[in-house]
Amino acid sequence: MITGGTGSFGTETIKSFLDSDLKEIRIFSRDEKKQEDLRIHFKNEKLNFVIGDVRNFESINSAMRGVDYVFQAAALKQVPSCEFYPMEAVKTNILGSENVLEAAVQNHVKRVVVLSTDKAVYPINTMGMTKALMEKLAISKARDLRVKEHGSVICATRYGNVMCSRGSIIPLFIQQIKQGRPLTITEPDMTRFMMTLHDAINLVVFAFENANPGDLFVQKAPAATILDLAKSLKELFNADNEIVIIGSRHGEKKHETLCGKEEMTKAEDLEDYFRVPADFRDLNYTKYVKEYGTKLVDNEYNSSNTRRLSIPELKDLLLKNEYVRKELETNKEK
Repeated sequence: MITGGTGSFGTETIKSFLDSDLKEIRIFSRDEKKQEDLRIHFKNEKLNFVIGDVRNFESINSAMRGVDYVFQAAALKQVPSCEFYPMEAVKTNILGSENVLEAAVQNHVKRVVVLSTDKAVYPINTMGMTKALMEKLAISKARDLRVKEHGSVICATRYGNVMCSRGSIIPLFIQQIKQGRPLTITEPDMTRFMMTLHDAINLVVFAFENANPGDLFVQKAPAATILDLAKSLKELFNADNEIVIIGSRHGEKKHETLCGKEEMTKAEDLEDYFRVPADFRDLNYTKYVKEYGTKLVDNEYNSSNTRRLSIPELKDLLLKNEYVRKELETNKEK
């Protein structure tokens, strides 16, 4: 089952799993129009579309009967909208995630992967705060005796902005270029991780295959400044649009962090990923000091200290994206 399965992540996951030996891929969401669009697009009997809402426990609990694996992707993800409607973010990202996790426990689901975000690290906005609590819920559920009895695994993944996902900056820049409008930039030296949707899928699959209970996985990724991103797109589209600085939006950070200092203390470096194991000590901390006591480090993994992409590298990465290629083709036709 993929909750929130009609979004960018769900759509790409469907493509990856249609040829697998899974008997059924259950898409759970509350948007009937997007479900119908996917049903028509894929025309595959392996897909089972279920209308429901993670905010309603009975809705998700009954839909999860017979499910072996769950990817929890249902969320409110737009930073400004979550800032204006924080309780809506709480209802979906926290209470909805708890419903998904509890339904997974009651239905003896074998593996659950919850999808989080870099904004959950040192969160300053509602979206990040609610996602950070979702991570805590997943780790808490991994400790649940019912989960341990059935040998189930609950884990989390955390990744940065996915390039060209719905509502993200690249589609906005392309739209502005095509309409001849200025490209609106919040802050020129603001940095963001540059991850493809394929990268995000790989991270989730890696976690699915390798996680221990309560693990959090982070994928290493390069980053770029917003100004360089805008310049790269202008060069690709051979555009001369003006660039206008509009200042940061509600709840934005200058740089995003994928792994905090406290997490880096215990993070395991797996070449392309960091694994952050859960802290399964109980509340009697003193009995663990000699064996597990660690010294906190003073470095984090963020979009400012990761590898910075040059404009030529950014252009190469953008050209690998199907959405960008299609937009370039339609641009040439005009």
